Amino acid sequence: MKIERLSPDKIRIFLTFDDLSERGIQKEDMWQEIPKVHDLFTDMMDQAYNEVGFDATGPLAVEIFALPAQGMVVIVTRGKYDHHLYSSLGEDEMPEEIYEMEVTLEQSDTIVYAFSDFEILIEAAHVLQGNITEAGKLYSYNNKWVLYFEPADLEDDKHPGLIAVLAEFGEATSTTEAVLEEYGKVIMAQDAIKVICEHFARQQ
Repeated sequence: MKIERLSPDKIRIFLTFDDLSERGIQKEDMWQEIPKVHDLFTDMMDQAYNEVGFDATGPLAVEIFALPAQGMVVIVTRGKYDHHLYSSLGEDEMPEEIYEMEVTLEQSDTIVYAFSDFEILIEAAHVLQGNITEAGKLYSYNNKWVLYFEPADLEDDKHPGLIAVLAEFGEATSTTEAVLEEYGKVIMAQDAIKVICEHFARQQ
């Protein structure tokens, strides 16, 4: 479980399928109100508080992005609860923890990984060379290099190997192509792995 603070009121949590299986949770369970999912969420919020100081009291919007063969990205946004809503209650009746969780789930088949260092991206590209050449877009977004793959551009049997290498060198992200196109900058519009290998030598 990896936790990253995006803003004072927003965090991103990356859950691997191992994180889920350790708790006996299937991917399909994540949007159901069942005790083990509630326990997982409580663990996530405890860890978020301990690691990045994220206080989860108040209404929470929870977005869950299921990523292929990688795990899930959970975006938690804290809102402000309406004091007027509770103004008629006495102090004893005020809820101690106000979890007004609104959960949305999106499933994406696209494979998107971010790299903070271009040298690491070059290394990953050279490891992939020979297996993946005719695929991939490279963007610059949020001070990171983002590799974006459409599954249709890849043979099915290439997916696990591609994801294994990308996960070793980069980090999975739920950033969509629409966001990358609008707010990022296209660096390589196609065949990114091939282009990187042709123009940049691997570091010794």
